[in-house]
Amino acid sequence: MEIRARSVLFNPDPAVLRGYAAAQPSAHLTEFGNLDVITTVTARSKGSTFIVSDEPQQHTDPVIARDRYDALAAAQDDYIAGQDMVVIDGYIGDHPTARMRCRLVIERSNANIAAKQQLLYFPTDDDADPELTVIYTPNLPALGFPEDRGILVDLDNGVTRVFNADYFGESKMGGLRMWDAAMYRRGGLAMHSGLKLVGDGSKRRAGLVVGLSGTGKTTTTFSRAGGGGPVQDDYVALYPGGKVYGTEAGTFAKVYGLTPESEPAVWHGARQVRSYLENVAIDDAGKLDFFDSSHTENSRAVISSADIPGFIAPANVDTADFMLILNRNANIIPAVARLSKDQAAAYFMLGETQGTSAGGHAEAGKFLRVPGTNPFFAYRHEWQANRLRELLDTCDLEVFVLNTGRVGGPDGEEQSRKITPAVSAAIVSAIAHGGIEWVTDPDFGYEVAASVSGVDDPELLQPRLLYQRQQRSAEYAAIVSDLHRDRREHLAGYRDLLPEIAAAV
Repeated sequence: MEIRARSVLFNPDPAVLRGYAAAQPSAHLTEFGNLDVITTVTARSKGSTFIVSDEPQQHTDPVIARDRYDALAAAQDDYIAGQDMVVIDGYIGDHPTARMRCRLVIERSNANIAAKQQLLYFPTDDDADPELTVIYTPNLPALGFPEDRGILVDLDNGVTRVFNADYFGESKMGGLRMWDAAMYRRGGLAMHSGLKLVGDGSKRRAGLVVGLSGTGKTTTTFSRAGGGGPVQDDYVALYPGGKVYGTEAGTFAKVYGLTPESEPAVWHGARQVRSYLENVAIDDAGKLDFFDSSHTENSRAVISSADIPGFIAPANVDTADFMLILNRNANIIPAVARLSKDQAAAYFMLGETQGTSAGGHAEAGKFLRVPGTNPFFAYRHEWQANRLRELLDTCDLEVFVLNTGRVGGPDGEEQSRKITPAVSAAIVSAIAHGGIEWVTDPDFGYEVAASVSGVDDPELLQPRLLYQRQQRSAEYAAIVSDLHRDRREHLAGYRDLLPEIAAAV
């Protein structure tokens, strides 16, 4: 695709990009010598995202007709003709089977986005044309769209056009969303998932960590309890035989509330000179306050994999041994449950969790069901669960629900109990190495833990025991009944979902 602009800076050195980024009025030099950029848009713009298609029945999310999209694309191209632009090329993925060459074209006045994307792409080794392109004009409104903002996804041509958003997540997801669709067309399933190794030497096991942004995916992935190390933070493709392929050479990590104790890997990375921060509160002297939400609770850091302690390149991991479906909840979901294949596809499809600030005000704090915990799948959402069920028949992948929230009630209720990161880490280590005694849950049919090595609170493992001790058995029974009814009604709304998946709840 020819780029018609006043000037185009192709793949500049990181130091050059940093200079342009530092000149932005919204950029601030931090106490660590890196840049913190304050943006107008602080989360992804789901309500402004549309798939370009004249066949809306092929998609769950909203679509825009191709003729209307073509007019907007022409207007964006005309705008770019008068602008100074930056082009960043790189690969999504580091393994030849699943990698795709991607290009970001963005206004130079928003060079911080280009610099962040350069950190996350794997470097190119040829001059081939891009397979996927993100054309990004943060300063051009899309009149008539929600908040005059548009994220328009043209899967047929591998192009995403972004209007009037200065949030880096739209660049990152612009490429990953199209890569996700391509992996599906190739017979795999791209998941909103981390990937980690647990253990050392020949005993290492690889685990997928599937979860909505802000539900503990990065914390769980980067935890080094039990040995091993992080492989991928945000997107992984699962292929037949349990083959797994990563996507990015770094992380776009949430840093609100960050401490060296809570997430040591992210804490280390966020303080490196080449890292970029976004929307972290900062004073005139450059001192950061990770607990100040004056800009947003969705403050972020873009960190190179080279600055993540213990990072293992995705190409070095062949197959996955287990999958964790994160469910940040606060009632009767156990700290861990082991699933059958049909149950695994069903709970993956349900995608139950509590929304966070990563999804904007419309999702923060609300109970959500996001199929696959992946709000970026561009086709019919139930196709994800169907594909996962197919893939599970080709491998020995064990699948678990991992609650990263609470049992017994929300935060602030005296009877509620928190599932701490230490408890989750002990569970993940026990999944990898053994040390869990399983029993069948009489209400839901999945297996719950009678005991877990390193976890001394059985009520986190079997919430029924907590409710019984607190004389709340009637409340427990009512929640069980409501969940069964709501889940079945919800899954019945997906016309293409395999019947055995819908029946598993």
